Amino acid sequence: MAGRSKTILIRTKLGDREVARDSVLYFPHGLIGLDDKREYVLIPVRENSPFLLLQCVTDPGLGLLVADPFPFLPDYNIKLEQAEKKILRVENIRQIAVLVTVTIPRNRPQETTLNLSGPIILNSKARIGLQVPQTDSKYPTHFRLVDAQRQEAP
Repeated sequence: MAGRSKTILIRTKLGDREVARDSVLYFPHGLIGLDDKREYVLIPVRENSPFLLLQCVTDPGLGLLVADPFPFLPDYNIKLEQAEKKILRVENIRQIAVLVTVTIPRNRPQETTLNLSGPIILNSKARIGLQVPQTDSKYPTHFRLVDAQRQEAP
């Protein structure tokens, strides 16, 4: 495949970024409400930040703030049906990464929430993603990070 670059330049809310072509994640069903947007990359927001930008490759205005929920909620669990595992091509549970979307209200960072009812599941080996609604979750849709910090306090 001569002439094909190993990197692509994408526009993001954080500015132009060069990313490895093989870092693109494919979402066969898109994300909820964004069915036609299927290619994304994960971009660190800042060094040592728990947050990442799930940036649409084809739409510079579409970037979702996401985070690994487990540092905030170690007992968070998700339910994956067999059909979802098939779409994700899961061979081994160690291939799976879980992300949740994050909302930080303007000028009110203390009200930051994690959306625990619509986790984004990634197969890091196959580079496939799927948003998997959790209908019978014991967690609220919008889990406030200050509530997670209170749970950690003695």
